[in-house]
Amino acid sequence: MPDSGHRDPAVARLRFAGLIIAAVAVVVAAAGIWVRLSHAHDLEQEVEARHVTVKVVLPQLGPGVQTLILPGNVRADLDAPIYARVSGYLKNWYTDIGARVKKGQLLGEIETPELDQQILRARADVSTAESNLEIADITAKRWQNLVFSNSVSRQESDEKTADAKSKRDILNAAKANLESLLASQSFQRIVAPFDGVVTERNTDIGKLINPGSNNGQALFRVVDNRRLRIYTEVPQNFIYLIKPNMKVKIYFPELPTQGFAAIVLSTSNAIRESSRTSTVELLMENKGGKLFSGSYAEVHFDLPSSTTVFRLPVSALLFRKEGLQVATVGADDRVVLKSIAIVRDLGRVVEVDRGIDSNDRVIDSPSDSIVQGDIVRIKNADAEPKPGAAP
Repeated sequence: MPDSGHRDPAVARLRFAGLIIAAVAVVVAAAGIWVRLSHAHDLEQEVEARHVTVKVVLPQLGPGVQTLILPGNVRADLDAPIYARVSGYLKNWYTDIGARVKKGQLLGEIETPELDQQILRARADVSTAESNLEIADITAKRWQNLVFSNSVSRQESDEKTADAKSKRDILNAAKANLESLLASQSFQRIVAPFDGVVTERNTDIGKLINPGSNNGQALFRVVDNRRLRIYTEVPQNFIYLIKPNMKVKIYFPELPTQGFAAIVLSTSNAIRESSRTSTVELLMENKGGKLFSGSYAEVHFDLPSSTTVFRLPVSALLFRKEGLQVATVGADDRVVLKSIAIVRDLGRVVEVDRGIDSNDRVIDSPSDSIVQGDIVRIKNADAEPKPGAAP
């Protein structure tokens, strides 16, 4: 029978050696895997260093209708500052600001002592001229009768007739002067030129009044705001789209959720050189008197949009010495720089009408150092255009 006591230690040593060899093999295999992964990571980092990873966006077609929002100035349909036509002192005023008046209603009266005295003198001049004409006519007729009896010469008779005519002309001049003064006297009464509201009163009782608009403020101001006129400046790029009778929406800061309908009356048919804009006049009904002249308004034009307009984020733009450009990714993953033209800036988005098409892969937020021909890797694969897919 074999001796099992001598063989057991040998078997144990063999088993232990096998375990050590297995452990060494596992360590060697793990080290090889780690080295391979490390090499793969280094290779990936090297690829990343050589090829810039970018995010691309696809140009989106602009809407069929574009809304152009412009500031507008509101004015009353009729707005009349009322100045004095005669000099004197304000005798009384009868309407204050906010008063609704009718056409011809008395607003105030001016006391004109100097004009009154001029009228008295003019009346006296007319009376004197009438008396002089009367005696001249009688004298001329008598001398004409004496000519037939050869008591006076025809020359003397003609002189008397001419004198009578001269006296008639003097009378006509005196009457014209009196009528002119009486017409001026009628302006002692300051009346409303139309139905409306008194918005200003810049005078008071006893104040010295000077005639004309060059000598101070208007005495009163009357406006008719049942209809309002809105004036806005439209940029040159859009003025050709503005047509008479076009419907427009008007918004006011005090009524932000309520839009008011207006129509285009006319355009100035000229471009201002200083601003490259054209003045557009609109008309809006204001029968309730809710809105006031002098207000600020926002004018919303709904204009047809060109089908070739694309929208891009502002972050995709490159400002170069060649002009405004965008960086696109070509079929070979190389950068292609394209020059573009902006038709409208919407803040975070711009509208472009030429330079790109719907299949261009435009790099969003490109590096300032990016140049033509750079090799890039696209980060967002979902932005790749699909064959036959609509943009």
